[in-house]
Amino acid sequence: MRRVAERLGVTPMALYKHVTHRSQLVDDMLDELLSRIPEPVHSADWRANVRARVMAARTLLVVHPWAREAIESSPLATPRVLAHMDALMAAMFAGGLSADLVHHAMHALSTRMWGFTRDVLPTPRVPDDPGERAEAMAGYARSYPAIVRMAMTAPGAGTECDDDAEFAFALDLLLEGVERRRLDGWASGR
Repeated sequence: MRRVAERLGVTPMALYKHVTHRSQLVDDMLDELLSRIPEPVHSADWRANVRARVMAARTLLVVHPWAREAIESSPLATPRVLAHMDALMAAMFAGGLSADLVHHAMHALSTRMWGFTRDVLPTPRVPDDPGERAEAMAGYARSYPAIVRMAMTAPGAGTECDDDAEFAFALDLLLEGVERRRLDGWASGR
């Protein structure tokens, strides 16, 4: 709060006239940012509507990486967080999904609804020295043959992934799976 006050040229106590604590300031900043998620052009396909809204959130949050932690660490959903979630659910309901399927779809989307995802853990760095690299790769191949197979044979694997393409692939895969469940008349059986 002191640094914010310094940047604004006021005393820290002056900030407390507007917010009661740091987390309220972060929540207010987050709500202001999320108010900028544009309403997508509505399509007849619910998946296109959900996808457009999620990708709009991704575009916005990529520019403001602090928002990811703010969303994940906030103890309560702010009004704009709730509005975003409500808009996603409304698109699903408009597409004919049951409340049961909407509930499970939102869990499946998880952080992806905000345009980010938790990725797999980073893999060990391969040594630069050619001899050490060969030894390390041989050890990995013995211990983790499926990982090495994927890294050595999948196009683009083992190099820097295209985060946007990987995100879009996973989002589309989830939405297609939810649509398949809708068409099959799926219910959780609760």
